[in-house]
Amino acid sequence: MSSTAASEVTCDLLLDGGTVITLDGDKRVIDDGAVAITGTHIVAVGDSTELDQHRRAAKRSIDCSGKVVMPGLTDGHTHLFQTLGRGMGDGLSLVPWLRRFMFPYAKTITGEIAAAAAQLGALQAALSGTTMVVDNHYGPTDTETTLAVADSIESVGIRGAVARGIFGDPNRGGEIMGVAPELFPWSNDEELSITKECMDARPSGSQVEVWPGPENIVYVTPELIAASAELADNGNVRWHMHCSESASEIDFFESIHGIRPVAWLAREGLLSHRTTLAHAIWLDDDEVAAVGENTSTAVHNPISNQYLASGVLRLKPLQQAGANVALGSDGIAVTGQDMFEAMKAGTLLHRVHHLDPEATTVEQFVEIAATGGATMTGLDAGSLAAGRQADVIVVDVDKVRHTPWNRPVASVVHCGRAADVEMSIVGGKIIVENGKSTVVDEDEVRAKATEAAERLIADADLSGLTQGWFSPGAG
Repeated sequence: MSSTAASEVTCDLLLDGGTVITLDGDKRVIDDGAVAITGTHIVAVGDSTELDQHRRAAKRSIDCSGKVVMPGLTDGHTHLFQTLGRGMGDGLSLVPWLRRFMFPYAKTITGEIAAAAAQLGALQAALSGTTMVVDNHYGPTDTETTLAVADSIESVGIRGAVARGIFGDPNRGGEIMGVAPELFPWSNDEELSITKECMDARPSGSQVEVWPGPENIVYVTPELIAASAELADNGNVRWHMHCSESASEIDFFESIHGIRPVAWLAREGLLSHRTTLAHAIWLDDDEVAAVGENTSTAVHNPISNQYLASGVLRLKPLQQAGANVALGSDGIAVTGQDMFEAMKAGTLLHRVHHLDPEATTVEQFVEIAATGGATMTGLDAGSLAAGRQADVIVVDVDKVRHTPWNRPVASVVHCGRAADVEMSIVGGKIIVENGKSTVVDEDEVRAKATEAAERLIADADLSGLTQGWFSPGAG
């Protein structure tokens, strides 16, 4: 090959010889495939033999035999500041969980502790093959802390959006939900001003953006929700909100406003491709149609919804209506932040809910976790194809539980674990290699977070939730 030809096919990184799950337009699964990356983008995907010139000219080639190469995953709804509450609050339904655990936790946490928690959670995401997180951050939300949380996410190399939790003026919804008064420190106007300041510091296109995050449709005033949506539109970003997570929330909202939550969003013209609704479980047929017609996103949190016994997302109707569906963990406080676990849980949850083994497919949930997340965030990622952002993960499947290797996508979903992730690549940069961070000192991050957790549990008086053996109804 001439030097001219070689220069034409040179790539920075070649992932060679693995099973490539592309999620491209043809949904190819290539048994002996290769992915070539130059700079921040994918430049070629195909059979290993097809990319022979790239192999010979690659600056670095990695043997991926015995591994799966697939798009990075998106955690479409998480709470990184809750990472220090790992294991606490188990056995409580949503409203008691909020009142007894999360609201005391959120009103006590400091900016320094929140940043340590966010870095630990972001590190776990990176090690787990999650290359993008949407972090609903609501404790605390001053400008300095919000930007420190964004810095913590970026420090481990992943992408992110910090949906800054907005509460605003105290209101009847907050009283009904039992929200701690300390979580309403700012007026509606002050909330918008702080959010815009954070958005200006980390605008659209940043590795970690800031989005408006009116915290919950029940306890944020309608005026502030509408203003948050307008702020997102003006800033060319998405906006994020808890909505219709539990049946009781529907009752609460109707008792105040005389209309169902998503019906209100539709009536007010607040549904669009920028609207991302966490949970969105308790929707009636008209609400499902409205979310679909406006190509809004419903973020499915199957493990959290089982943990809190909140209900089951209307997955098939939403997708048939045209809605985008993404996948979320809902954070360490209710899950293990393992998106492989979330894919499996989601696949199985709908089958048992409908008593129908054909209610879902494993392929459907890989798409939700990768492509659905990219669509939600506006990233040109979520599939392996030339021209797409090089957000890629390499998963080790050379294990007993993946043997025999009969059906790749099914094995990844049903047998895969976060611990199988050997490499995470974001924008062409390797941020995890051999299962270890290449960006931060993992021991240092863990030590900082452990010390912060001890302080927080003591200050928030949450030691009663750390007992060795929990009896339902006790404490």
